[in-house]
Amino acid sequence: IATGRLAILAVGSASVTGAGVSNPAAAWPVRLEALLRERRPDLDLRFEVLGRRGATAAEQWAMIEAALRGGRYDLVIWQVGATEAVRGLPIDDLVAAVGQGLERLSARGIDAVLMGLQFSRFLRANADVDPYRDALRITAATAGAGYFPRYDIMRAWAESGTVDVERAPRDRRAAEADRLNDCLARALALFIRDGVEEARR
Repeated sequence: IATGRLAILAVGSASVTGAGVSNPAAAWPVRLEALLRERRPDLDLRFEVLGRRGATAAEQWAMIEAALRGGRYDLVIWQVGATEAVRGLPIDDLVAAVGQGLERLSARGIDAVLMGLQFSRFLRANADVDPYRDALRITAATAGAGYFPRYDIMRAWAESGTVDVERAPRDRRAAEADRLNDCLARALALFIRDGVEEARR
């Protein structure tokens, strides 16, 4: 940021591409880019998004590696773990893929933020999500990466009635998903800002 340039890569599965929102511009990565441009118009900002529904951590890392061959990034926001939790895939494989990826990013001088699982009553009722959440948090801490606790934030919003996609009427669900993505983008922008300020101190 001090150089006046910032390149961000957001990678994940379905929600990075805007699953459930009214239009692609409502997805959280697009909203985050807009917020950053609004708050720091002086920055030469490059923001790229890669994602595919059902992509595992290993497949997402392959996307990241391919992107790195095409250019330099300062920050990678990696939304990961949902596919593994839904399918009940081995946690050790998730930890290995994410841990090795974070180590390689660090070795290249690239900052990373892991975005944890999203809160979903349906998912929680049908999958044992807590071990995956714990594994991601510990892996991020071990690698010195940021960890954005999306699950805890979304649960707090749902329990307070702030944003709750699952309990929204069917005809309001897309609008509620738009609100959720906007709120996530704003929370993530504050998370990044706080990280930058902490690094400066």
